[in-house]
Amino acid sequence: MDYEFLIRDLDLNKSQKAIGTDKGLAKIGDGIVNLTYSMAKSIYLTKNSPNNKILRTGVKVSKKILANALKNANMKNFAKTRADAHDLADTAEALVAYVWLSKKVSLFEIINYLSENLRGDLNIRNEEIKSAIEAFTNLFNYIKELLPKK
Repeated sequence: MDYEFLIRDLDLNKSQKAIGTDKGLAKIGDGIVNLTYSMAKSIYLTKNSPNNKILRTGVKVSKKILANALKNANMKNFAKTRADAHDLADTAEALVAYVWLSKKVSLFEIINYLSENLRGDLNIRNEEIKSAIEAFTNLFNYIKELLPKK
């Protein structure tokens, strides 16, 4: 089924702020971000398991990770003025939902992009945070090219 009708109104003006501040898109994006990161982390942990053990995990990506990654990718212009970490994370989630709904990127691509950019020991929380910020920064730099320029 085609889901692009859910963003048709946003495609009319193609404004960065309209996309980045859409609360409904952020809610959809929240699920996409958590699903894709959980899959990417599971893939990474399984591939790097010392005893070839299959590891599956479900993770909620923190607002801090998404906010820092969005800042690192120089994409604050998609967020509302004077956005806090929560607002920046919502913007990040809205952007992920937008590129997925517009069929510019698939869940498979997001999962692969994240899993290929993870590094270090993800069982150590500080290392995981640093690695996740870097992986999401790289993802946002990639999807930035798929978004409206103004």
